[in-house]
Amino acid sequence: MAIRIVRLGSERHPGEGLRIGTVRRPPRGVRKADYAAKNIYDLWFPNLAPSEALLQQYFPVADERQWRSFARRFLAEMKAAGPRRDLDLLAALSHQASFSIGCYCENEARCHRSLLRSLLAERGADLA
Repeated sequence: MAIRIVRLGSERHPGEGLRIGTVRRPPRGVRKADYAAKNIYDLWFPNLAPSEALLQQYFPVADERQWRSFARRFLAEMKAAGPRRDLDLLAALSHQASFSIGCYCENEARCHRSLLRSLLAERGADLA
């Protein structure tokens, strides 16, 4: 049992389980009924996505300085009670079920999913 951190739209790994989209917006031009079939996500969970204001200010991330600023602000957003509880829940579930969380960004190193990986690891999540 583990959480796999993935790029939405990528091929699924064997045993990946439920794919959760931690993105602010659903994909454009794709029917909701096709999300899972196109390996986008099975469940949309924007609770762990960057806020709309943060996305408008920082995306696309242009350089390392901008990434550090984005990361600092995103981590501050994740300290709110709701996201903290959501992260705690996912970390606990990782010991009972296999599932994945992800985002559309091509480069995980400059994507909030890399920060989610760290936050989940801090909570003792089982990560693939």
